[in-house]
Amino acid sequence: MNTIRYRSEALVIGSGLAGCAAALTLADKGLDVHLLMPTEELDGGNSVMAQGGIVFSTDPEDQKSLQHDMFVAGHDYNYDEAVRFLAEHGGEAVQQLLIDKLHVPFDRNASGNWDMTLEGGHAVPRIAHCADFTGRSIIEHIHAAVAAHPGITVLGGRSAVDLVTTEHHARSTAWRYQLTNRCLGAYAFNEATQEVELHLAEMTVLATGGVGQVFLYSTNNPWATGSGISMAHRAGVRLANMEFMQFHPTGLFNHAQQIPLLTEALRGEGAHVINGHGERFVSRYDPRGDLAPRDVVSQAIVSEMLATGENHMLLDCTTLDCDVTRRFPTVFESCRKIGIDMRSQPLPIVPVAHYFCGGILVDLHGRTTLDRLYAVGECSCTGIHGANRLASTSLLEALLWGISAGNDIAGRLVSEKLDARIFAEIADWKHPGNEHNDDPALIAQDWATIRHIMWNYVGIIRTESRLRRAFADLRDLASHLHDFYKHTPLTQSLVHLFHGCQTAYLITQAALRNKQSLGCHYRKD
Repeated sequence: MNTIRYRSEALVIGSGLAGCAAALTLADKGLDVHLLMPTEELDGGNSVMAQGGIVFSTDPEDQKSLQHDMFVAGHDYNYDEAVRFLAEHGGEAVQQLLIDKLHVPFDRNASGNWDMTLEGGHAVPRIAHCADFTGRSIIEHIHAAVAAHPGITVLGGRSAVDLVTTEHHARSTAWRYQLTNRCLGAYAFNEATQEVELHLAEMTVLATGGVGQVFLYSTNNPWATGSGISMAHRAGVRLANMEFMQFHPTGLFNHAQQIPLLTEALRGEGAHVINGHGERFVSRYDPRGDLAPRDVVSQAIVSEMLATGENHMLLDCTTLDCDVTRRFPTVFESCRKIGIDMRSQPLPIVPVAHYFCGGILVDLHGRTTLDRLYAVGECSCTGIHGANRLASTSLLEALLWGISAGNDIAGRLVSEKLDARIFAEIADWKHPGNEHNDDPALIAQDWATIRHIMWNYVGIIRTESRLRRAFADLRDLASHLHDFYKHTPLTQSLVHLFHGCQTAYLITQAALRNKQSLGCHYRKD
């Protein structure tokens, strides 16, 4: 059976804020855009769950202060050009796309001005928000624009399997002798037809999100398995900072696979982390106390848990000087569902895998080391986060780099169109074997193995012995899954398991190589 082929000028993989910002920018420039995602309907990925807000800084002096705060949070491991680019151009992106074009209803105060809030690591209040569901509000507005745009074709139920490159997939041997390898799209598994399709494009944008689901406890959506990172690695694309996984200090402690987030804005507005005795202990680990950056607070909580033998700490919100049902409705509802009234009871908390600071190395336009491949959002590494992300910078990074990539692609396609004959040279997908052994119990057990390894050995506090154990265990599992993958017909669950295992292995290798304890990569030894 011949592989079904699609063709577009720009292929965007992922429908979070970064992917949608890129798609809208490209379509507004007149390009034919195809948008792929694993869900049937437009899905906001991790973007939709961002509660706190988005950095909105337009004052030049505050932009300098913002840069300083990012370097402090990132332990001076940040890329200075990227930090400056975000600080100086981020406010303009928020104003032009989110406010002027999409009319996102950010909260205003009694004076009619933007109601800026403070979050950990920020020197001043500079976070624009929509109550505590900022990500959801932004995503609802940008999804409406994407769905309505005639230049964007949304293709749901597709899970990207591999990138298409001239070096690996062109049938003519002439392309194998070219010095420049080029990305020409991706193979994607169609859940409805159970077949792999070929999506060809002049330019490809990876916006596949984070990696949180390779850890046992995470705030991330079910598709956050590092698929873009896994595919990029197999295509020989350079990755960076893969050891830096940020754990949010305040997940609402329970045993669900996806842990509800308790926004950092709670601490910004006066909530305190306490232990079982009611003691505010974070200041014993860092003088900034509850408003220290996330890596510091996460490590303090884990250290306190180990010292006391407790399996969680508490967040006291009872003294907040606001109506929490209006200011934090998402948090209030999450607590209510497990029988807690945050107005009168402290909340059980545990650090959770939340945001990936590393990924596919990109420049200020989202270009990767593979020609015609871009990466934006959490799957990319722009360098702005360094060794640890500053609160509420990720939505801004996704927005700004999505726009920047869209503009760069549109400019390049004016003069850099490929010879159409190359697309005909790309081979159909080679189907693997026909051993129908994709038993759900086997896949569930492999996921359990990956997540427990990553949580116990490659989690918040790492040691050489733990990392070596993780490396050995994941190497064996990766080898097993590679054989399993080759001989079993593809399914959506198998595709994401394969991506997840590769991503976990890459994170572990990077953590093992980096002997320096820094930021999110905390080595006890």
